[in-house]
Amino acid sequence: MTTTPWEELVTTALLGTDRRAPDAGVMAAAPGKDAPAALLDAAALHTVRRRAGLLPAPAAERPAPAPPDERPALPEPAGRRLVQLLADRSGPAQGGGRRGATPDLTELLPQWLATANQHGYRPPAAVLPALLDAARARTDLRTQALTFAGPRGLWLARLNPEWKFALRGGSGGVTLPAPDDADAVRRLWDEGLFAERVALLSAVRAHDPAAALDLLRSTWSTERAEDRLMFLDSLRDGLSDADEPFLEQALGDRSRNVRATAAELLSALPHSALAARMAGRAVSCVGPDLTGGGAAITVEAPHECDAAMQRDGVVPNAPAGRGERSWWLGQVVEAAPLTVWPARFGGRAPEEIVALPVADDWRGELHAAWCRAAVRQRDAAWARALLGPPSTPPATGPCTSSLAERSKLLSVLPAGERAGWVAGFIAAHGLTEAFQLLGVCAVPWAEPLGRAVVDALDIARDAGSYPWSFSGVMGLAERCLDPGEAARLELLTALPDEPEGASPGAGGYWSEAFRRLVATLRLREAIRTELGPAPAG
Repeated sequence: MTTTPWEELVTTALLGTDRRAPDAGVMAAAPGKDAPAALLDAAALHTVRRRAGLLPAPAAERPAPAPPDERPALPEPAGRRLVQLLADRSGPAQGGGRRGATPDLTELLPQWLATANQHGYRPPAAVLPALLDAARARTDLRTQALTFAGPRGLWLARLNPEWKFALRGGSGGVTLPAPDDADAVRRLWDEGLFAERVALLSAVRAHDPAAALDLLRSTWSTERAEDRLMFLDSLRDGLSDADEPFLEQALGDRSRNVRATAAELLSALPHSALAARMAGRAVSCVGPDLTGGGAAITVEAPHECDAAMQRDGVVPNAPAGRGERSWWLGQVVEAAPLTVWPARFGGRAPEEIVALPVADDWRGELHAAWCRAAVRQRDAAWARALLGPPSTPPATGPCTSSLAERSKLLSVLPAGERAGWVAGFIAAHGLTEAFQLLGVCAVPWAEPLGRAVVDALDIARDAGSYPWSFSGVMGLAERCLDPGEAARLELLTALPDEPEGASPGAGGYWSEAFRRLVATLRLREAIRTELGPAPAG
């Protein structure tokens, strides 16, 4: 027995004793029906022999104790709910892929984490492994999960390679020194993990923007390209004219992505030198048409992309199927301050400029560039002008390039105005075109928007519409409707009469979907109650 290599036993087991006869001189049984048992006996004996020969390894150094977390403890009911959400104990799916009337717990976890973080709770230590596992599996959870996990979650992540993502993304509740403690700030900046350094830069920037830039300059040339990009991206919050000299320097960075981000940030500063350069290029390409009888816009796209344009962030090579000149024009107009256009068009307001006809089929390209500029510069007046009235048919509105563009423009508007616009859009055009627009509305949905969605679903239900076409909107409603709407929705849970020509089984599906919606809203209300404000002191 002792002469049989372990590898031989493994190979025989994998192939099977029928295909590879055991060695009768080594194992007690010859090939046949007793061979499998003899093989297992040999493996058992060999395992004991191998374990007996192991030498104990030297003890590893004990890890440093976990740092304290001074946040208030999570209430017990909320802790039990978190365990349930992390365990993903959703109801089983029904036949045919139907979800049934049971709430989907996986969709509630992001909201649970966001609410817990708003109240500033700390998690029970026992749930930290499951919390980190959930964040590893779902990138949409990571920011909220790491914030909730706090300093102990980051400490634990250092002990398991599977959780190394936590060391490079988000603050993770890092305990930071006071921004005015220069020695501690310098030490953490020089020695900290990437997540700690990003969080530190943001904290120092909020306290003293000049000191944050000095900190970044001190190691900029030695940072990796991907880290330089992340540090640069963190300057979006609190971006000001004081950042211009540093960003101008970054235009010459060896990384293309860093250069592009620096140019984008500079173009968001309407008084920057780059914005002025782009404005000069843009007004030379776009202006009033002086040849016709009425007011119009004429466009002359750039004929080349010179070195100066490239340094300012204009990408010279157009994507496949795109003309070079239109590609350059879009980038130039996108980066130009929107404030230049009223003066260029005789003092007209944004909505008047957008309404002007554009010569030679340049309208789509020009409006798309203005859309991107409005989003980049967070200009609500231009966003309103490009969106147009919600009742305007989508194919004929000012910005007709895509619903994605409309979604980005809506994100510029205040939350209440955004919800009102989408509610008007749904009332005029229904839910089919509105799904992408709903995703940018604040949660929970404002009352007019929630009512518009429910009314549209009710109309589709009464018309016997194909119910599975609205499953995406119903899923959004479960996450975004105000939980207070549950009582009003009870009437819709009844099994409706199916009109002639309705999809077979549609009534049952609608009833089931509304029962799930009501149950989910009530569960969200329970979660909100369990995660009430932390007690003072």
